[in-house]
Formats: sequence, C-alpha cells, structure tokens
Amino acid sequence: MERRLLTFIITSTAFFFVYFTLRSMLLPEQPQPKPNAVAEVGDDAQVADAEVEPSAEIGVESEDPEVAATSDAAKETAPTKSVERTETAQWTTLGSMDPASGYRMLVTLNSRGGGVERVELTEREPDSNRLKYRRVDVRSGYLGYFAGSPLNNNLLDSTTDSTADLEGVRVNVVGPGTPGQLAGIEVGDVITSVAGKPIRFREDIDAALNKTKPGDTVEVDVTRGSQRSTLTATLSEHPLDMIRLADDGGVDQIKGNVSQLSCLMTLSQINRKKIEVGKDSIAGIADPAKMVWSIVDRPTDDHPIDEENSDEVSDQITFELNLTAEELAKAGGEAIELVRSYRLPKASYVIDMDLEVRNRGEKTQDLAYRLNGPNGLTLEGWWYSNKISPNWGGAAARDVVYKNVADGRQFLSGYGLLKQARKTPADADQSIFAPDTGQDAQALRFIGVDAQYFVAAYLPPAGDEFLNSYRRATAELVAVPDQIERHKERAVNVSFYLNSEIASLEPGQAIRQELRLFAGPKDPEVVGQYGLDDTIYFGWFAPFAVFLAGMLHILGGLIGNYAIAIILLTVIVRAAMFPLSRKAAINAQRMQELAPELKKISEKYKDDMEARLKAQRELQTRVGFNPLAGCLPMFFQLPIFIGLYRALSVDIELRQKTFSSFTNWASNLAGPDMLAYWGDWMWEYLSGRGTGWLGPYFNILPVIVVGLFLLQQKLFMPPATDEQTAMTQKMMNIMTLMMGLFFFRVPAGLCLYFITSSLWGICERVLVKKTLPAKKHFDLDVVDGTATPTEKKKLSFADRIREQINKPEPKIERPNKRRRPDLRKKK
Repeated sequence: MERRLLTFIITSTAFFFVYFTLRSMLLPEQPQPKPNAVAEVGDDAQVADAEVEPSAEIGVESEDPEVAATSDAAKETAPTKSVERTETAQWTTLGSMDPASGYRMLVTLNSRGGGVERVELTEREPDSNRLKYRRVDVRSGYLGYFAGSPLNNNLLDSTTDSTADLEGVRVNVVGPGTPGQLAGIEVGDVITSVAGKPIRFREDIDAALNKTKPGDTVEVDVTRGSQRSTLTATLSEHPLDMIRLADDGGVDQIKGNVSQLSCLMTLSQINRKKIEVGKDSIAGIADPAKMVWSIVDRPTDDHPIDEENSDEVSDQITFELNLTAEELAKAGGEAIELVRSYRLPKASYVIDMDLEVRNRGEKTQDLAYRLNGPNGLTLEGWWYSNKISPNWGGAAARDVVYKNVADGRQFLSGYGLLKQARKTPADADQSIFAPDTGQDAQALRFIGVDAQYFVAAYLPPAGDEFLNSYRRATAELVAVPDQIERHKERAVNVSFYLNSEIASLEPGQAIRQELRLFAGPKDPEVVGQYGLDDTIYFGWFAPFAVFLAGMLHILGGLIGNYAIAIILLTVIVRAAMFPLSRKAAINAQRMQELAPELKKISEKYKDDMEARLKAQRELQTRVGFNPLAGCLPMFFQLPIFIGLYRALSVDIELRQKTFSSFTNWASNLAGPDMLAYWGDWMWEYLSGRGTGWLGPYFNILPVIVVGLFLLQQKLFMPPATDEQTAMTQKMMNIMTLMMGLFFFRVPAGLCLYFITSSLWGICERVLVKKTLPAKKHFDLDVVDGTATPTEKKKLSFADRIREQINKPEPKIERPNKRRRPDLRKKK
C-alpha cells in the first residue's frame, strides 16, 4: 500500500512539474486588464487610452530629429480621455452638386470602415449649365442619394408620439446642392412616400421616379420627429455615379458582385501575425475595415484650415480608430491608432488621401497596413458597350490597369480574373478572391480600375513619380465567382489592394503615407495632367480613330451638333473616294448588262462547271470586265468604319452627344438610340441586359440601316443566272438580316454613318447609270491613197457583248485523210 501511495505521489509531482514547465514555455503571458480600460454603458463601450510615454534610456538621445519630433507630437496629440465606441455608422460628404460651389464631385463617405461609398461627377457644361457627365442609361429625374435605411414595421421613432406603425426609409446623408437638400430634406428624416407612391426600401425611391424626367416637381412626404410634412422637390438630371455600391446598381445590379466600400484600410501585419493568403483581415482580431471609425473635426497638421481664403481651401474630413491592447492581444499587439484624411480640392477630379498608423503601445511593434482600391465603377451600359482591350481575351466593363517602369502599361481583364478565380476556388466563406499579380509596387506609376470612359486610380502625391512605401500590388475579384451568370460576366466587379512595407515602430512613432485618388473622365487634357495618358487606348486602328475623332471635334465645334458632324464627315469621306466608287458603280452596271449572256453560258454548260467558268472568264476578258473592281472601295472603307467605331467607343467627347436637343431620343450617339423600352413585355431571351440578343430597348436606326442594305441589293444586284446564283443572293439577304441582329446595339453615331453612306451609294449608282461616259471609235477610210479617220457609231456595252456572242466561230479546216488506192480498178 505504501509503495502504491509513494508511486502515486512521485508520478503526480512529476506530472504537475512537467505541465507547469511546458505551460510557461508555450503559452503567452495573459495581458493584465488596465484599470477603467473598458466600461460598459448600455449597448456602447467607452475605451480609455492611457497616455503612452516612449521608453528611453538615461543619457541616450534619439539620433533622428524627425523621430524625436514625431514622438513629442504623439505625446501632445495622444488621447487623454475615453473615446466612445459605437456601432452606429455615420455618413458625411465632400464637395457639392451646387453649380456655384466650384466642385466637380460629390463624395459620400461612410464611417464604417472610413471608406468611400459613392462618387458622383457634378461638373457642369459652361454654356448650358447642364451636367457634363450624367447617366446615359437613366432618363428619369434625380432626387438625391440618401444612403437610406429601411424601417421595420412596428418600429417607432424615439421622438414620435404616434402609436401607428411607421414605415419608410430613414435619411442618413443629404448631399449639398442636390434636389433633396434644396427641397428641405434633412438627415434623420423618414421618407414615407415619393410622387404619391409609398416608400419602404431605398430602391423604392428610384422606382417612384422611374416615369419622371428632369425638371419635374414631385411631392415627398417625410416624418421629422413627431411632425409629418410634404415637401416639393424639383428633379434634376441624374449625375454619373462613377463609384457606387454594388447593391445600388439598380437595373445593373449583378448577382454575385459583392457590395463593398472603396478605399478601405486595415492592418496587414502586427509583429509576426499577418493576413493569410486569400483572407481580407488578420485572424483573431476585429477588422478595422468593418469597424465604425470616429469622425474627427480637426484638420491635418500639414493642411490646416485657412479661414481667410476659404474659397481656395479643400473640403476635408478625418477619420480615426483607436485599437486597444485587449483587442489586439490575439495578434500579439499593443494599442494602435489609425488615422486617415480625405481632401477634395475645388475644380478637381483628385481626392488627396493621408494614411497614418501610430504605435500607441509601450513596446516596439512591426506594423504594416493594407489599402484597398476603388470598386463598383459605373458599368456604363455594359450590355451594349464595346471596350477595347490590348489582350486577346477581351475586356470586361471594369478591368485593372497599372503602369510600372519595367513593363509599361499593363492590363488585367476582369474576364481573366474571373476565369482564374473559377479555376482556383476560394474557401467556402470567402466572398473575395484575390489572384496575385506578382508585381512589385515600388515601381508603380499608377494603378487603378479602368472603365470604358472613366478611370479611378491611385497616384503618387504631388511632386513624386512613383507610389512609394508599398511592397505588393494585388488585383482582386470583388465578387463570388460561381454566382456570376454566364451572360453577365462582363459586369463582374474587380479592384485591387496595396500592402505597405513593414515598419518597426517605437512607441509614439507612425507610418505616414500620402497619395491621391483620381476619379474622373478619360479626357486627354484631364488625364494628361496626372500621367494617366496610357489609360486611353484605341487599339490597332488608332491613327484612323484619332484622325476621325479630330475631324468630328472640328465639325462639331463649328456646327454645334455631332449628329450633323457625323453626316458631313461621311459625305467628305465618300466624296474623297468618289473616283474609286464611280468605277465600282460602272463595274456594277456592266455586271447587270452582262447578266443575260452569262445566263446563256450557264444554260449551255449547265452540266460542266469547269467549262462554264472558263467560258464566263473568256467573255469577261473580251468585253473588259473585272469582277473584283467593285471590292476596292469596300476595302478602303473598312479602316474608316473601324476607326469611327473605335472613336465612338473611346473618345469621351463623343459620349453623351445628342442627336437633337429637342428630343430625348438618341441622347447618346456613342450608344444605341433607344427609341422605346420593351423590356417590360419582351421575353428575356431577346430583351435581357446581357442575356438578350437585342437588349431592353427597341432601336430604330439599325432597322433603317438593314432596310437600306436590302434596298441596295435589290436595286443593283444583277439577276440570278442560275440556281446557284439565286441561292447565293438569298443567302446574302439572310446574312444582311442576321447582321442587323448582331449590330442591333451598335452606337447611334455609327448607324448615322451607315445610313448616310448607303444613301450616297444609292444616289451614286443612279447617277452613274444615267451618265455613263461616252467613248469615240474611229475607222480609217482610204481616199486617194490617204488614210482619213472617220467617227464610227458608238456601240453600247450591251451591243459589244452581243457582238462577241454572235461573232461566228472561225472554221477549222481538218486535214483530208489519205485515201487508200482502189485495188479493184487496178485489177
């Protein structure tokens, strides 16, 4: 018994000794909670950040004066009181829609993540005061963007005395200068109806305005506290929402695209803990990109507010987020402060951004951050637009473009990112798949998301040539790959992110980075100021496209109407090609006259194809007819056709140009004319956006083009000489109809070119037929031994054909066979 007890005691002691030894070696020391660090107040928490003094050794001074200054500044600006942490997001804006404000953009920011939620272009035309860049696929009036939050049934406002059920959408932001702001709508109001239609969700506001047009007045019922009132708003044109959430896409909302704020910031590394491949945040800690940041009402140190020159000062806002040591304990970190600022200068498409990561702990920390790029760029009629790509795989509506020193301009298609994502599926809960481009960001001149006419890109700060302080640039797919429908792959959402260099920060030190976000049109004069010229790409036919676009600008500036300018450009091109087209018209006329004789040859050699073709070639040679002469004008028109197509697809000056100011029809010559909307009753196979052959609008200009093509074939095509020729002509008619289906969504400006060119061709053929050139023929009459030329009666082309046909064939004398001698006579 004693032996067993002794064995048990020795074994237990050894076990506990080994256990506590391994526990002290392997498990980290549990952090001790600071007194009064976290105090629960209702549903919110107050976080107290104690003043942090950097560690210092006696008799040792900092060798870097900038670091010392930074540490001293950190002491002065360190928070000395608790910061309220809330889960309620706030919205704020930069810029204005007011024409008198001088701003070109209206930017909506969200404190949840401190990112960009929406960017609207509000620049005005200098002559008409209309929006220079507006939505081309939306013709309804615009009330404003409110970032509305729907109210549930039986949810009462805290200041409402009514006991009735409350339904509506709460207004979270009101942009300055928007029709809603001018009508008196304020933050906190609850919109219950618009234009007499009840509002329950934010999408209902756009649906209620669907039948309106700019300039209309609508009544908006709002509830403010315990009062209900009706406001009258005058609608405006819909500004181009260049950057927006995927959920706010309206008719362009694509299933599978992730709705995410742009320009989000998070920590990519804390000491030895970093973001794993395929993830978007460090495991074990809260993601700063999903937390609510505080809005700090103070300017940055480098950009103070100048009250005297307030007209020249940028509109700016600063977000701040303090992470405590308790929140970062699982990552082995201490207190960290994140600060980011936005500044929007007037008359600019650039948003200046400042980023800061500060060590608020008591020990040195290795820190790095990740900055996401913009996403959710405007799809700009993705179901009909044709974006030119330098890659063989083609371009999506949104692609990643960047430029470095070694390779120059590079283009990553959204198609390629989607294809790669489907080949390498991410985790089951992963909504963002990020294929790595493997590009060193140290050499980046710019990186951005490219749309057809617009681009949103990160640029170096003013005076710098490269985006410094970044060690990796990665393109990403902001979508769930398996949920993107096959016919809507062009509308996939893409973006990128940048990982900063890892910095070893002493207590109080910070990483500081300045950069700029360009979000604007691909206008050569605009992008040229920021080194973004390479974002304008015309493709192989660039010389023709640039030349034709330049001519259109000249004609459009002189006339004031780009539709008439396209017609005049077509007339100028066809007039310059008149000598060639005249020869082609004469050749076609001779082909018609030659048709009866070719038919006779076909009947004569109907069973011998080789002999028939040989006889036809001999006849064409005798009468001087070249069947390939009519193809030359078409060959020369091909570069002009492709060049004009490229000009309409790339040149932003041709976007949004109207056929006439008196009608909304063909209000965008770079897109279909959209005569009538038939998506409500036409089946999806034909009218679907991206899924249909024809699209949701009936376009009249392609129908006119096809009708003129068929008329040309009917008037000028020679009659069929045999069954094979008849079948060929029927196939040509069918191909013309099929071409009308394929080109049903081509730009209205290109249809004007086809219509003008076809009418020119018809008139040209009719005139040539009546005014064929007369040729004089002479014979030599010999009188008294002198040859005198006398004019011979001119033979028509048809007479010459008949002369060749009726010409008797020369008699061929066969040699007489040698007769055998008559032997009987000799006998």
